Amino acid sequence: MSWKSTLIRLLEDNRGLVVLFFCLPASYIFNLILHTKNWLYRKFYGSSLNHDRQVIKIQNQIKSWKKSNSTKLLCNDRPNWLSLSTKFFQKQKCHKVSVNLVNILELDKKNLTIRVEPMVTVGEITEYLIPMGYTLAVTLEISDATLGGLAMGTGMTTYSHKVGLYQETIISYEVVLGDGSLVTATKVVNSDLYKALPWSHGSLGFLVGLTLKIIKVKPYVKLTYIPIKGQKEYCDKIRYLSGAINCKDKVPDYVEATIYNRNEAVVMTGEFSNGDSNLPINHVTKWYKPWFYKHTESALKKGKFTELIPLREYLLRHNRAIFWVVESMIPFGNNPLFRLFFGWLLPPKPAFLKFTTTPGIRTFTFTNQVFQDIVLPINELENQIATSEKLFNTYPLLVYPCRVYDHGPESGQIKRPPSKYLIPGTNYTMYNDLGIYGVPGHVKNKVKYNPVAAMRDMEAFTRDVGGFSFLYADIFMTREEFGTMFDLELYEKVRKRYFAEGAFPHLYEKVKPEIDVFEIAKRYE
Repeated sequence: MSWKSTLIRLLEDNRGLVVLFFCLPASYIFNLILHTKNWLYRKFYGSSLNHDRQVIKIQNQIKSWKKSNSTKLLCNDRPNWLSLSTKFFQKQKCHKVSVNLVNILELDKKNLTIRVEPMVTVGEITEYLIPMGYTLAVTLEISDATLGGLAMGTGMTTYSHKVGLYQETIISYEVVLGDGSLVTATKVVNSDLYKALPWSHGSLGFLVGLTLKIIKVKPYVKLTYIPIKGQKEYCDKIRYLSGAINCKDKVPDYVEATIYNRNEAVVMTGEFSNGDSNLPINHVTKWYKPWFYKHTESALKKGKFTELIPLREYLLRHNRAIFWVVESMIPFGNNPLFRLFFGWLLPPKPAFLKFTTTPGIRTFTFTNQVFQDIVLPINELENQIATSEKLFNTYPLLVYPCRVYDHGPESGQIKRPPSKYLIPGTNYTMYNDLGIYGVPGHVKNKVKYNPVAAMRDMEAFTRDVGGFSFLYADIFMTREEFGTMFDLELYEKVRKRYFAEGAFPHLYEKVKPEIDVFEIAKRYE
């Protein structure tokens, strides 16, 4: 056996040690270097004039590719391991274009908008906006997520029951097309492109600028933890607080739930606050603090309680443990001693987790873990939980309520929500994100388990109730099934109209796993 094979085997057999002794310190150092590099770049090259120069360079790269008559399709040159997607898109087969746009361009306090370049991260935008009393209307909890990645994919947060998916907060997109031209897409100008860009995952053009809605905020979130026993009780509570029922009542600013087993959940409500001397302040993102979902779980024993959390810490409350994914990599990660001595290194950057992922580790995680965010009608919440338990038998489950709007025919890849779910007097229905992360109970208990069949059953359930899967995670659908879950009618027209055909990979090709899921399924037959 060669030294290379030996090294790969050691990496695969000692994943936890690799994370602890390589990924964590490397993540910390890399983050410091990247933060410093971007800060210097913004300070000296952060002008709109420099932005225009960078965009022209991108246009020229595409025009040169076009003149060369290359048969290779286009993609950006960002390494796969820097992406938050679980997949490894085969960029070596594409013509790579350098798109390094990391600047915050313009804050418009009057109109409550901010213009940014696509590689600005959630961590950076919250650090910039919150001290001035603003935040994005939709902010993901993972600091490494890029605003452009969310725009071309999707995102939601615990404020989404008031505003909807991330795409609902986008004012305009600036895109370089497959012919090298630069266009702006809004609800009025190039409106068909505007509708098709969300969920397109870079298959329609290169995003070079983005204008987003922001909201005025206060420095704290007053967060109340409500432990509830009984599935019907906590499901009804989530629906009520989100406005899915009794929708004329005022809803909290933030709503989320963590379900710890079929009969127990903690529902959380948050309100913007200037502070309250009668309430404790909890700095939940400090390195020595319990992981947030463990802190939340304490409400099951001690009962309902309320505390203040600084706004940025609330928004990034799940970042340290990547919800609860880190537990499957470092089972002792929430131990007080580990947190005290090593907690400051968390979280491991997804980049380094992917960087150290060998084909063997990729197959292992694919078949022995589940990492999915699925958006489903909140009226089906009980069925969601039952289906997840039957197929994966893993808890906790994450629930974020979210509006899904009916924008009419040909409104993008998200299908119009079934009319039976529409909230009376509105053009939206209430869905929810169901976050399923961890090692399935079947795997833990060494019970026969077919990961491909389980996910395909989950996807079939999702299609049947009018839901859809987040596409950063692995999908297990055929192209035909994919076309049933998503509405590709406008997308296909836009591909032809805006020069994406023959220039960029098709959406399905961009988001399907790089490994053959159906071949893997045969191993379990």
